[in-house]
Amino acid sequence: MATTGVSVIYYSSTGTIAEIARTIAQYAEKAGAEVRLRKVRELAPPEAIEANEDWKANLERTAEIEEATADDVVWADAVIFGSPTRYGNIAAQLKQYMDTLGPEWEKGLLADKVYSGFTSSQTEHGGQESTLLALYNTIYHWGGIVVSPGYTDPAKFEDGNPYGTSHVSGRGDVDQTIRAAAAVQAERVVKIATALKRGA
Repeated sequence: MATTGVSVIYYSSTGTIAEIARTIAQYAEKAGAEVRLRKVRELAPPEAIEANEDWKANLERTAEIEEATADDVVWADAVIFGSPTRYGNIAAQLKQYMDTLGPEWEKGLLADKVYSGFTSSQTEHGGQESTLLALYNTIYHWGGIVVSPGYTDPAKFEDGNPYGTSHVSGRGDVDQTIRAAAAVQAERVVKIATALKRGA
């Protein structure tokens, strides 16, 4: 049986989601998956990026990460999407990427895969849950299988979001609480995707 393939596909402006994406990718690999870490294309104008040092620095730090293509979803047995909260929704950059997958959706190539998501916001009640629920609306249309971490592990009571890993960036850098939650999510996604792949 071939190794379970997991794509971690994200958008990050100032680096928080990029850091969580790397953490999820690492734990998915530790769980036995073959992992592709991908970022989606930046749509913001250069002058907006230049005006924000953190944004500019994140682009430089992640320059080696490949941009996602349709094949990264088609290839995968499971896809874990990451996006910062934008008014309680996913970022336009990730939405635009997902919208380009219409041809693959029409062919049924996005169905019957495992999908999950993670997010961050500046404030504690900044739309984290609604962002993940909005993300999952697209997955339902694709015929995907949403695998949330739920409260399946004590670590999830610490980050407090059963819909997916989430971080409050206004409190500081990604810490061990979020890394532990990311581990739970990555391991659960790999476990369920592998079981589906084997027909268990």
